[in-house]
Amino acid sequence: MCLVAGRVAQKENVVEFVLGTYNQKKAEELSALLVPYGIQLHSLAEFDNAIEVEETGSTFAENAALKASEQAIQLQQWVIAEDSGLSVAALDGAPGIYSARFSGDEATDEKNNALLIERLANVPYPQRDAFYTCHIALANPTGEIILTCEDYCHGRIRSEPAGSGGFGYDPLFEVREYHKTFGELGSSVKSVLSHRSRALRRFIPQLLQVVNRELNAGSTTES
Repeated sequence: MCLVAGRVAQKENVVEFVLGTYNQKKAEELSALLVPYGIQLHSLAEFDNAIEVEETGSTFAENAALKASEQAIQLQQWVIAEDSGLSVAALDGAPGIYSARFSGDEATDEKNNALLIERLANVPYPQRDAFYTCHIALANPTGEIILTCEDYCHGRIRSEPAGSGGFGYDPLFEVREYHKTFGELGSSVKSVLSHRSRALRRFIPQLLQVVNRELNAGSTTES
């Protein structure tokens, strides 16, 4: 993968950024939301020199910033990174920042969902309130965090999976507005209501301002 190091890259009216994740499903979801704005994302899987960033932060914000900053320095690129997860009130906010590895080092979506069902076995449905969090960060090639944004999606946890759409805890997470899980609702609804889409809608106007500023600065330098 080759982008112009240190600069916001533009190719045929499409602006390109690196997305700081190897998670293909997450990359596809975020990419689809940004395409209408002329923004193309390249996942870390496209770079031979990308690194694994250890998520040592204690919040979603800290982990998103860590991933964006370290990958930006390593790749010498503008990097967008996000950290997200599920917080369940009856579990004192767990799994939280450990959502992806809730069931251990060998965690899978299926194992995580099974453990969540087990932990909530004695919790009545009305007390299963939960919410997804998504925190997004943009870092420049020096690792400086330029933009951040956070948003949420509230719902409840079902006692068994429903639907085959989405990923992660989506088959268990019932969305308040529809009384159906993200697994049942499909990508068209999720692209409007999910924590990532809500966070991105707040993030995009600021991102476009950065794009315009950097492209204008680049054209001034070249002239």
